Amino acid sequence: MKIGISTASLFKTCETEDAFSIIKDACADTCEVYLGTFYEYRPEFAKKFAERAAGLEVNSVHVNPLNFEPQLFFRGRRERGDGFYWLDQILRSAQLFGAKNYTFHGALRKEDGKEDFDYIAERIREVADFCARYGVQLCLENVRWGLYNRPSVFAELKRRCNNIAGVFNIKQARKSGYPYQMYIKDMAGAISHCHISDVDENGKTCLPGEGVYNFKEIFSRLKDAGFDGAAIIECENFGEPSELKRAVEFLKELNDKI
Repeated sequence: MKIGISTASLFKTCETEDAFSIIKDACADTCEVYLGTFYEYRPEFAKKFAERAAGLEVNSVHVNPLNFEPQLFFRGRRERGDGFYWLDQILRSAQLFGAKNYTFHGALRKEDGKEDFDYIAERIREVADFCARYGVQLCLENVRWGLYNRPSVFAELKRRCNNIAGVFNIKQARKSGYPYQMYIKDMAGAISHCHISDVDENGKTCLPGEGVYNFKEIFSRLKDAGFDGAAIIECENFGEPSELKRAVEFLKELNDKI
């Protein structure tokens, strides 16, 4: 298992292109690039920071999900066309900095939970095939406000879309109200990477090692589920960037013991 950091963790601290030096200083094995604006989606922007990321493995790319991802599920071809335009820009950028995975949120959840999985799967296959043309794997993340908002959704879609992987997000699992173990079981054998954070006794998200989570148990369950990818720190609640290094060291030491 590799330990990494998402540039989303530094979203309030610095610009995306300035995050790589901090991630390198933290001795992370890998990283995820978070692109938050349409400006950042463009390959022209990726060219500017690809040099700064040199020497650091980029595991995945992650974008502002509400900017265009829901459009990929619209029934109108023109609306979907707009979504694919921006997806094309992002995937071209992913190629420039070497990301092989796209962290995907998909459509917004249905309040009544009555999704048309046949239609959704048709759209996801279309998106996954599009990503594959760029050498990028489509990876569906569990998020409480999105398509994968409860356990069993991934397995339901995986039966219809063999070419998708999953992203396990422990913070979103907690916020969804379901035990995180259920999500790991749901994605077992198909987890691409994880978004890792901790939570303190007051319910506030914090860096791994500073809260109450039993990461020995979490990592053991992930390994038992066949996971050996990147565990990526995604957490904005910390003080100095140097604290990220302490979190990386904590996770690496724990991973070595398991």
